[in-house]
Amino acid sequence: MPLKSKISLVVPTYKERDNIVPLAEQLHRVLAGYDYEMVLVDDDSGDGSVEMVASLAKQYPVRMVVRRNERGLATAVVYGLAHISGELVVVIDADLQHPPEVIPRLLEALDSGADIAVASRYIPGGGCEGWGLTRRLISRVATILAHLFLPSTRAVKDPMSGFFAFRRLVVAGVSLQPIGYKVLLELLVLGKFQHVVEVPYIFKTRSRGQSKLNPRQQIDYLKHIYRLMRRTGELWRLVKFAAVGVSGIVVNVGLYWLLTRLGGLERLVALVISIEASIISNFTLNDYFTFRDRRSAQGGFLTRLLKFNVVSLTALGVNLGVFWLLTYVFNIYDLLSNLVGIVFAFLWNYLVNTWWTWR
Repeated sequence: MPLKSKISLVVPTYKERDNIVPLAEQLHRVLAGYDYEMVLVDDDSGDGSVEMVASLAKQYPVRMVVRRNERGLATAVVYGLAHISGELVVVIDADLQHPPEVIPRLLEALDSGADIAVASRYIPGGGCEGWGLTRRLISRVATILAHLFLPSTRAVKDPMSGFFAFRRLVVAGVSLQPIGYKVLLELLVLGKFQHVVEVPYIFKTRSRGQSKLNPRQQIDYLKHIYRLMRRTGELWRLVKFAAVGVSGIVVNVGLYWLLTRLGGLERLVALVISIEASIISNFTLNDYFTFRDRRSAQGGFLTRLLKFNVVSLTALGVNLGVFWLLTYVFNIYDLLSNLVGIVFAFLWNYLVNTWWTWR
């Protein structure tokens, strides 16, 4: 049953002239009976899109706003939000790879109480049509990076989706500053919402026009994650975790020296005691300093300590494994191999602890 709230479709475009008419036709068929508007945000394509949309406006509730001297899908969506009148917003690409028939299910999710409804490729029933191994791998790695470094995205299996709906209140008063193509990350990290759901869909193969995906977009994505980490404090958390790790080295080396040089303890025994002492020291500092805001929901002190021990000892194995691989298989200088191993162990420690010990 059509919703009573007005729906605004925000459609970023750049040189998508051939897709605009079929998209408008499909959307009108799907949204028959709904109160909706279609707002296309064009990055000054200069391909006749403006004139075409002016003609289409005689048949459909569609209009186009043009940005000058600015490019980018995500920022185009943000720009479009300032030119809409609906209470419910649907973001959809103009390239016909997002099937409009999924929109009613997104709207039903909002009508059932969701604040954000994501069209997802990575839940049962979803998928990608015609994707090769490389593109699937890039998408999966990007998703993993978002989940690891931006914890609030973990509630969604497809935070990279460019097809989603949300209540306009989610972004009311929120300063959205996306980079590149992934505006949904901004909503999931900075938006004001309680409930998010995913609706499966099949991402279709482009039939007209050219894909805008290029290596620059991958770089912009990493910049986007970095910016969101800064804005949410996750970058500062990473810095604190690193500082605690350095203090652990001091504890390890200092205690080992005391036990062997002054205490006369056998070296291997002293090493085991020193390693465990540094683990306990690191855990205590992280529990009260780095992850203070996540302690209450993650079990008792001893449970977290046990988890941290498991992760830390596994990290030692990661360090040794990387060292062995680089030194004995690839014949890389041993000190450099050890340094790389330490970096991998640190990343393992941070990422697994943020995912498991202090979720």
